[in-house]
Formats: sequence, C-alpha cells, structure tokens
Amino acid sequence: MVAAFCLRVGAALAQAPAEPPPAVLPPVVVEAPAPVAASSEVLIPSRDFELRPQGRPADIIRLVPGLVISQHQGGGKAEQYFLRGFDADHGTDVAIFVDGMPVNLRSHAHGQGYADLHFLIPETVQRIEALKGPYHVELGDFDTAGAVNFVLRDTVDENVIASAGGMFGTQRHLLLASPTRDALKTLIAVEGYVTDGPFVHDQNYQRFNAFAKASASLAESLDAAVWVSHLRSGWRGSGQIPERAVRAGLLDRFGAVDDSEGGRTQRTSLNATLRWRPSDRDTVTVQTYAQYYTLDLFSNFTFFLDDPVDGDGIKQSDRRWVAGGDARWERRLTVLGVALTTTPGVQYRVDTPRVVLAHQSDRHVLARTQDVNVVEQSVSPFLKLEIVPVEWLRVVTGARGDVFHYDVADNLHGAGGRLSGNATRAIPSWKANLILGPWASTEFFANYGTGFHSNDARAVILDRNMTALARATGWEVGVKTRAVPRVELSASYWWLDLESELVFAGDEGTTEARGPSRRHGWELAGKVRLLEWLFFNGDVTWSRARFTNGDEVPLAPRLTARADLTARLPWGLSASFEMRHLADRFASEDRQQTARGYTLFDVTARYRYRAFEAFVSLENLTNAEWREAQFFFTSRLPGEPAAGVGDVHFTPGTPRMVLGGVAWRF
Repeated sequence: MVAAFCLRVGAALAQAPAEPPPAVLPPVVVEAPAPVAASSEVLIPSRDFELRPQGRPADIIRLVPGLVISQHQGGGKAEQYFLRGFDADHGTDVAIFVDGMPVNLRSHAHGQGYADLHFLIPETVQRIEALKGPYHVELGDFDTAGAVNFVLRDTVDENVIASAGGMFGTQRHLLLASPTRDALKTLIAVEGYVTDGPFVHDQNYQRFNAFAKASASLAESLDAAVWVSHLRSGWRGSGQIPERAVRAGLLDRFGAVDDSEGGRTQRTSLNATLRWRPSDRDTVTVQTYAQYYTLDLFSNFTFFLDDPVDGDGIKQSDRRWVAGGDARWERRLTVLGVALTTTPGVQYRVDTPRVVLAHQSDRHVLARTQDVNVVEQSVSPFLKLEIVPVEWLRVVTGARGDVFHYDVADNLHGAGGRLSGNATRAIPSWKANLILGPWASTEFFANYGTGFHSNDARAVILDRNMTALARATGWEVGVKTRAVPRVELSASYWWLDLESELVFAGDEGTTEARGPSRRHGWELAGKVRLLEWLFFNGDVTWSRARFTNGDEVPLAPRLTARADLTARLPWGLSASFEMRHLADRFASEDRQQTARGYTLFDVTARYRYRAFEAFVSLENLTNAEWREAQFFFTSRLPGEPAAGVGDVHFTPGTPRMVLGGVAWRF
C-alpha cells in the first residue's frame, strides 16, 4: 500500500511541469581603500605578494617601503628588522601583529621585542597594514619606527595542494582548504618546510605549521572569529663568521667557526575576536589571545675570547605564556553639525617567561649563569577621536597611558638575589594627525606623536635608574596623490627622537641600553599601471641616525630602494622581476667600520592551466656575493691575542637559487 502511494506520487511529480530553481546571484564584494592618517601608511593586498617565493613568511614584509630584513643564524631564528634608521634587532622598535595579536615578546631570552614570524603561513594572509612612526593611538609598546599588522583570510576561493623543491635540499609542501564558505567560514592550512641552505655544514632546518580558523555571524549584529596555530621547528646555523678568517682563506664564506649553533622553537597561539554592532552608530570589539612559546637558542659570538678551552658558546632558553585582551567601543556622532567618532578602549597583557642563560659547548650545558622567572604585566587605556569639521579636513587625535608592572624572581640566588624584585613604571603618549583634502585626488598630511619601547624586566630590576619605557617623539609631513591617471605616489619627510637606544652586545648575544638618539629621513613610493597587464611598484628611502653625542648608531640603514615590474597576462602567465638595494652603512659608532650594502635581482613566474599551476623562482639572479647580516665586535680565534680582534662578522647571503613547484586547485 505504501509502495503504491509512493508510485502515484512519483508519477504525479513526473507529469507536473518542473519549476526552475530560484536564481542565486553571486555575492558582490565592494572594496574601498580605508582612510589613512599619514602619507607613509600603506595597505598591501595579497595580490601584490602572491607571486613572491613562498615558504619564508617574513619575505612578504619587504613590500613595506623602507623595511629591510635579514637572517643571521639559520632559518628558524627571528629576522633582524631595519626601518627608518633603526636597526630594530629582532623587533625592539617595530611592533608586529597578526590579526591584532602581538608577536613581539617582552623580556625575551635573546632580545627585547623578539618577533618570530615563522608561525605565519603566507597564503593565509589577506593583506598587510603598515604604519610608520608613533602617531597611532591604538599602538603602544615597540611602535617607534612603525608597526605591521598581518590580516588573515576567513576563507580561500579555491582549495590548494602544492609541492615545491629546489636547490640546497629545499622542499615545501602545503595544504590550504576552506571546508565551508557560507554562514560558517572556515580555513585550514598545513605546511611542511625543509632546507639545508648553502652552508658547508647543512642547516637541516625543519619547520611544521598548522593553522585553523572559523568565523561566523552569530546574529544580525554579532560577528565572531577564532583561530589557532602551531609552529614547531629546529635548525643548525653557521652564525656570524669573522671577515678576517675568510679573507685569510681559513674559512669558507659559507663555513662556520662553531657548527653547533642553531636552535629549536615552538609556538601555539589562540586568537578570538567578537564584534558587536548594537546600533548603526556603535561598534564594540573585544579581542582575546593566548600563546605558549618555547625557544632553545645556541650561539657563539666571540668564539674563544672568554673561554679559550671550551669556547664562548651560550644557550638562551625561554619558556612562557602570553595572554591579553583588547576592548574598544567606537561611536559615531554628529555634534553641532560636526562628524565625530570616539573610540575609548583598554588593552591588557601579561608575559610569564622563565629565562635561562647558560655557558655551553657543542650544545652541552656547562653552567647556568642566569635563571629568572618574570611576570610582566601592562594595562593601557586609550581614547581616540576622529573629527571631520568640513569635508576637506580630518583630525585624528588621542592619548593613551601604559602602566607596566615587573616582578622578577632570581632562581640562582634565591629570594633577595640581585635579579629579584618588583617595580612599576608608567608613560603617557599623545598623538595628533591632520589630513587635508582631497583636492584633485591629492591629500596632505601632518603627524605628531609620542610612543615608546619597553626595556627588559631584568635590566629594570638590576638598575633602578634605567629608563624602563624609552620615549620616542616623532613628526612627519607628506602627501599622497592620484592626480595622474593610473599612478599613485606618496612622499614623506619625518624625524624622530628616542630617549634610550638599544645596541647589540656581542659578548652576551643581546642588547644593551645606550643614550638618546635622533633620526630623520624621507621616503618616496609609487605604483604605476603601465598597461592593462603590466604594473610597476617601487620605493626609495633615505635616513640618518645618530646619538645626540654625535656618534653613529651602528648598522642603521641609510639608503634603501626596491622596485618590481609585474606582468599578468590573460592566458594564465604571471611574472615578476624585482630589485632590492641596501646601501653601505656604518658598522661602528666611530664611523671607522662599514657594513657592506648589496643589490639583488629576483625573478618569479606562475602559469595556470585550468586546475593546475606551475611556478618557479630564481633568486639572486646575478649570483652576487652579498652579506645578509653584519656586526662589528671583538672575537678571538685559536692562536690570536688574548684580548681578541675587533672585526666585522657576517652571515653570507644566499647565492643564486632556483625553486620550482606545482599546485592543484580544487
């Protein structure tokens, strides 16, 4: 009976005219550039770096005008950052974020503000937001030279499986997928990367990354996003080698004095954001994050200067939790006919590192020289105001306060040890940005702000007179224009005073506080659409950095330039030709030593046919013998005088290298 009923219903449906399915229109996404507050502020979409060689996350940061990076001990160590006359070491004066989550680590075992980006998979990045100078109310610690925020994707349009291989034992394998793209948006990425590098002693760098993100609209006015990532890597490094040993033929330029250098690290991060719009004029954003991080770093900077028998190897260990939050309420008003947007907010962060410094030989610990537990907290309320009294005038201003509390326990010397104690320090900051225009597609900018970088908690407790929060005061004037069709140009002149400079100390492999410094410089940047399929992008910067006593700031970049020509042909081929240049700069405060500059050329190409894609990159096209990182300090090789020899020590840059691969998109 049931079967007969089903047959009758089926026959009726077969005879009834089929109704066409309802039309489903594809979503239309309209993007407009966000208003900027300074001529040096840039937003870099993923399209601008999708052709770049993948596998080194920090490489894409080079598109920020004037920002130079270098690696000086194997691929797993955080890069060294240079920007606006700063040798920012591993991040002391450049604040780096991923979806608003801070990457810089306070009171780190190796260097203040240590910012390791290797947990970031480049294909998950939607855009880069780069801000120069201390002019932005939302930014506090380490935002002196500038800040960079990597904004991550919610989904990818196509799933990707890719494999690449190249010279020096380099391999990279990637899975990138979005299982859902509708009400619930998801993104999963898994990456494996290995390379031996060009060194005599194989680098054996191995990195594994995993990432997962989910985002959704929980209600009509409530959005949420959460992601988690995990990095694990290990490597061996050749470190910085003395120029005199290479010049005398005692050492190959890709050799090592101590081939036990290197390290291992891991980082697990959780980041969650909730955005609520209770009305058309109000937006409340709450972000929380937590990270667990470990590092064991083995280095030998001075070789046999302090210990002629076992050598001067050191082990720096860091184990920490980092947690924090950022809450802000943006309200758009009209007061006496004037558009006003107010954004009060508060930020909180806590770092709990255990930092150990030890003397080691061939990665065997001989003695601990420092072992401390640190609890470092900060609370930072702020208020931002954006006022538009007339359509050609915009004012963005505000203030923030940062209160730090340090609590340090000395595990070697017990209670009352020389590194035990607590302290509280605070610093206020003021920001003001004036934007005029646009007139004829041209805007003019004037900026002022005070900011700071924090110093290591151990140094603050050891020396109560030390400047714990070193103030930076900056000014900038500039212009952005699109007056010429297909052309976008910007020009900026800036100057900045810093209360306390951190410089590299080779004997300890860390930084030490120096006196105040002053910097100034200019930068030019431009984008040109030469043809429908041909694009030019370039920038040039110049800066000068000196201590107020007249000495040079070692390694501060002076002249940088970058340019690329990109072709995107309609039949599936895209190619890019890039040049980057870093001029000679002073390696010592007395101007007697020089860190050599370089000019490099890279070529990349991708070809897609239906679901398949092939890609290749050729780096250092001219096979230039360049130096990626350089330092001047005293070291001692066997047989040299006990006092050691002052010399430039360098990490060689990669020679000509070819990397190619294939991808399947589905």
